[in-house]
Amino acid sequence: MTMHTLSVLVENKPGVLARVSGLFSRRGFNIDSLAVGETENPDVSRITIVVNAEASSLEQVTKQLNKLVNVLKIVELDPSTSVARELLLVKVRADRTARSQVLETVNLFRARVVDVASDTLTIEATGTADKLDALLRDLEPFGIKEMVQSGLVAIGRGSRAITAGPALRAA
Repeated sequence: MTMHTLSVLVENKPGVLARVSGLFSRRGFNIDSLAVGETENPDVSRITIVVNAEASSLEQVTKQLNKLVNVLKIVELDPSTSVARELLLVKVRADRTARSQVLETVNLFRARVVDVASDTLTIEATGTADKLDALLRDLEPFGIKEMVQSGLVAIGRGSRAITAGPALRAA
């Protein structure tokens, strides 16, 4: 099995995300990452789905996704021709003695501090899953109080765009 990243353009309507994710669960797939948000067109949302699957099995799910009325377009993003990032917010123990070391680590990973309290720092970082994992490993000795990590978002490289213009599907 290999990791696949699907970019699915859908109509921005209630229940669409449930139908799309439900299709994966009915077929026995575990979604490793799921991110959804509005696109440059407020009537269209982009769902980025990361799934670990055999190519032939994924092809069957993709065919079924295409049959859903609210699905406009599906593209599998190749890691070599796309940009993919995750967002991490992490609250780290950082009293006065450890604060400079934590800040040094934050700078090393090109992250930034978004909140400062007397005994903690909240850090925002974006990057690949590997980069964020490495940051967490380096921050762990200071004590991670709380964290949240987004799902993967991805977009193709270059000027070519996956659009959902009027030519894709008539309303």
